[in-house]
Amino acid sequence: MDAKSLLFAGLVVAAAISLNPVFATQNTGVVAKVNASDSKNAVVKNTVNKLSINQATQEQLEAIPGIGAKKAQAILEYIKKNGPIKNQQQLMEVKGVGAKLAEKISSFVSF
Repeated sequence: MDAKSLLFAGLVVAAAISLNPVFATQNTGVVAKVNASDSKNAVVKNTVNKLSINQATQEQLEAIPGIGAKKAQAILEYIKKNGPIKNQQQLMEVKGVGAKLAEKISSFVSF
């Protein structure tokens, strides 16, 4: 997991703990392999809530790997103009969001 993904996961968990209503109730199981000091591998399972893209703030969108300030702003403007984004296909209508990026962020967002 790269630093930005780890930061995003931390932000999601912190927000979920504070019961922020922006986060959807849909859970996704995340399994990470951790190297144990005794040469055995330990498996850690966490549950991460997905960010509701239609209720997210600029800062929350920017925390998603692959989304910078310009794309976050474009998403917010699209939602303001066209209403809620209903699926990954509609997300690709946002300027600067293509199939690859929509797929990349799909594990971090809900619609």
